[in-house]
Amino acid sequence: MSFETEKYKYKYEVHMHTAQSSACGKTDGRDYIKKFKELGYDGMIITDHFFRGNTRPSRHLPWSEYIDEFCKGYEAAKEEGDKQGFKVFFGWEENQHGDEYLIYGPDKDWLKAHPEIIDADHLEYMKLIHEAGGLIVQAHPFRERGYLSDIYLHPYQCDAMEACNYGNPEYQDILAYNFCKDRGITMTSGTDLHDVNVLEGSCAGMLFEKPIESIYDYVDAIKSGTGFMPLIPNERKIMTADTANTLPMTLFDEANHGSSVELGDLFPNYKKA
Repeated sequence: MSFETEKYKYKYEVHMHTAQSSACGKTDGRDYIKKFKELGYDGMIITDHFFRGNTRPSRHLPWSEYIDEFCKGYEAAKEEGDKQGFKVFFGWEENQHGDEYLIYGPDKDWLKAHPEIIDADHLEYMKLIHEAGGLIVQAHPFRERGYLSDIYLHPYQCDAMEACNYGNPEYQDILAYNFCKDRGITMTSGTDLHDVNVLEGSCAGMLFEKPIESIYDYVDAIKSGTGFMPLIPNERKIMTADTANTLPMTLFDEANHGSSVELGDLFPNYKKA
């Protein structure tokens, strides 16, 4: 299935991890470049797991040293990308007690200047990132894994949601896509890649009308809601009576107060098989 259109000519991967900086990463940042060029991508955003997530650098390091270590995956990819004429941008993935967020905009120097971010709750985190002109995307909002006990949905504590994540089973993306569609929430799509050797046939990303020349081009486009298209195949969109989840769900309001919900609360027309 081809997602290429005449209007959206430029393709970018926006959710991926490196062996240098994510404990779960399998591929050296520099080793992604050749493969992504072969697959027709124009660039990528490295989003390694940050301090509260599955990060590789020791949390016992002094803050500045931790940031230096954390940025090594991105820097390796950027160096190789520059050699091959391939755009590489910086981001990270943050964990908030189970729910995770893709952060775009602030750079290495900003992180070094803001150690308080490691203790920030959802609202404080959003304030810090927005003050820096950045973007927050809730990653894989309906993800279910053995290490997770709940699904926490924060539509007001982010700028967009990842409606398609190729690290998810299809039903989890179906729920995310329809949750966003019903509420007019801006959607993104990412592969959540950890290993370049399992890339083909399982890659997503974002298509843009214009090339992305800086991370803030990406931030501004997503915040505007125009000029791009997330790659979401139809099989990850269509909700049926068999679509169901297993974990308890909590939906948070603008004040970040949570309420327990069922699928029928989120999707009034949903009828379980």
